[in-house]
Formats: sequence, C-alpha cells, structure tokens
Amino acid sequence: MGLDKALKPVRLAGLSLRNRIIKTATFEGMCPEGIPGEDLIGHHTAIAAGGAGMTTVAYCGVSPDGLTFSDQMYMHEGIAPQVRALTAAVHQQGGAVSAQLAHCGGFSRNRPRTSRRPLGPHFGINQYGLFSGLPFSGAMTQRDIDRTVREYGEAAAFVKRQGFDAAEIHMGHGYLLSQFISPATNRRRDAYGGSLDKRMRLPVEVLASVRQAVGDDFPVLAKLNLGDGFKGGVTTADAVAAARLLAREGVDAIVMSGGFVSRSPMYLFRGDSPLPYMIPLEPNPVQRLAMKLLGVSLFRSDPFRELYFLEEARQVRQAVDIPLVYLGGVSSAAAIEQAMDEGFDFVAMGRALIEDPNMIRRLAADPDLRSACIHCNRCVATMSTPRGVHCVLHP
Repeated sequence: MGLDKALKPVRLAGLSLRNRIIKTATFEGMCPEGIPGEDLIGHHTAIAAGGAGMTTVAYCGVSPDGLTFSDQMYMHEGIAPQVRALTAAVHQQGGAVSAQLAHCGGFSRNRPRTSRRPLGPHFGINQYGLFSGLPFSGAMTQRDIDRTVREYGEAAAFVKRQGFDAAEIHMGHGYLLSQFISPATNRRRDAYGGSLDKRMRLPVEVLASVRQAVGDDFPVLAKLNLGDGFKGGVTTADAVAAARLLAREGVDAIVMSGGFVSRSPMYLFRGDSPLPYMIPLEPNPVQRLAMKLLGVSLFRSDPFRELYFLEEARQVRQAVDIPLVYLGGVSSAAAIEQAMDEGFDFVAMGRALIEDPNMIRRLAADPDLRSACIHCNRCVATMSTPRGVHCVLHP
C-alpha cells in the first residue's frame, strides 16, 4: 500500500509531481570555477530519466560570500544560460527540479568579498579555513544580516526565473542558518540569540524573504536538522519546536535531516568512514596533514541501518500537519513503504540514487527491490574528483 502511494502523482503547493520520491541534495562537485558544467546537467537528467519525482541541485549559494570553496556556484545572471539548460533537461525527462539555497556562514575556506573573514553568528574558529589562511569567523552585524536576508530573496527569484520548480532553504548541516539555530554555535545576546524563538529569527526572516520573492504557489521547503549529533547542539525537542514555527510561518514542507559538517558528519551519513579516500584528494598539504591527525575524530565509522532518523522524525510528524520529507537510510522498496505507512508525505533518497539513478523506475516492477549501495561513503570523497560525485561500484 505504502509503495503504491509513493509512486502515484501528488501535488506540493502549486507543483504537480509524478511521485513522492525526491532526490535529496548531495553536493555534486560539478561546477568548475563556479560554473555549472555538462556533468551537472547529466547527473540530474539521469535521475529524472530514472523516475524520481523531483531532483534537488545541491548548494546553490545565495552570494559569493556564501560559498565554502571556489568551485561552487552562486545564483547570478552570469550562469543563467547553464542553469536554464539544466532545468530544461530535467523537465524534458518528466521530472521536477528544486534549488537548494545555501550560505556557509562562518564555515568556509573561500575568501569573502565584503569582509575580512567569513561571517556567522559570532566570532570564533573557522574550522574549515583553519589551515587555509582563514582561521577565524566574524560576527554578523545587523547590516550583514539584512543583506543576507535580501540575498536569499534575490537568489530565490533568480532560480524561479531560470525554470526551477521549487526552492529548498538549507537550515541544516552546520551552515549559516543551522549555525544560528544551534545553541552550540549561536552565543549572541541580541534579538538573534538566546531562546529557540530568537535563534530561529534569521531562518524565519529568510523564509519570509524567499516567499515574498517567489509567491504562494511556488513550493518552498526547508531542510532542518532533527539533531546536530553532538552534546550541546540541537535536540529533537528543538527540532519539533522549530518545525512548528516554520509551519506557522508558511513553509510548504520540511526535509528532516541531521548532523554538522564541521563536527558530526557521520551522524548524517552512517556507514563506513570516507576519510581514507578523502585525504589523498586534498590539494592543500597542511589541510591534508590536519585531516590525517584530526579527521579520525570526525569521521568515525557508524553502522548503517535503514531509516536511522525514524524515531526523531516521528516526533516531528506528531507535532505538525504540513508535508514532511523523510530522509535517512532509505535504500529499499520496503523502507519507502514503511516511511509512507508512518505518515510521511515524501521520501528523500541520496546514495541509493547515486548508485542507480534508475531505481525508481525499477521499483514499479520489483516491490522487493533493494539498492546495491554498500554505504561505503566513498561517493563523498568523489565530490573532489574531476568527475564529481559518483558511485565507486560503477567506475
């Protein structure tokens, strides 16, 4: 029953989707010098051709100051032709395409244009830029915050003009909005820090800016952490309260996720550590040495199990009535069916669709289908290769 529901057409806000399967945003590494390449178009076109209802283009920076490194794109007219080619190619295959709007905040190795250092909730150590000449992050002023809110709206208007069908505001994984939400990384004492309502003020302002830019019939999703994965970070109770607030403020759906890139990446991934494969691909020798010495504490293998965020996601499901996207350990028809039966409205898949973009078409013929993904997470390391993200089982 649940699988049949997952594969039938559905509407999200003003958008018609052919099914409830969403390819989640997984950074592709296919924008050399910040320009979307043919590989990026081919990657998402293959997922659309394989039957997913919607595919999500990862890390669409809202400004040049919002990138973690230089080979990421930010939303501006200079890349409009390539972006339009991407959305048109996905549509030609019958799929929809969403843009993940993101800003790195104080976590970057990319030198910003408008400040001396990356800016986040407060002054602190920039863990990503520590060995790349940007060891510190600064505190955003009200002027910085106002500019960033405006940039989110401008980026949203841009992606709508270029043919995207939806926008996902990235509020998770330790990037800017997640840095403001988490009590571990937000130590402000003004209107943007302290209680959860105050820590959510910037994400809510961004949501309002995006909504004003795209209108009511254009789906706006938010990717939100169910937990940060370390002591002192966001808890499930925080996530429930944040989801209620976002629902009240008019978000169309919440993609439930977890983990901090800078502190607990394996809380999101689960499975084998990709660190041994990441180290040789790091071009900066100092950064490479740091990864060898310190990376083990970040990238500890964590046994994979299907639906590993289910318990936390259930609590959000009980608290809000808006559409929820279940993410986390979906690699079989049985997992999709259970997620549907649990009351979630959509299912997001990452590694399983990297391993086989055609998996969704195959589901209709094989209700016992299971992904061949072995959760080795070496695809995470391939993001840094010239080819970009790919499954190592298919060289």
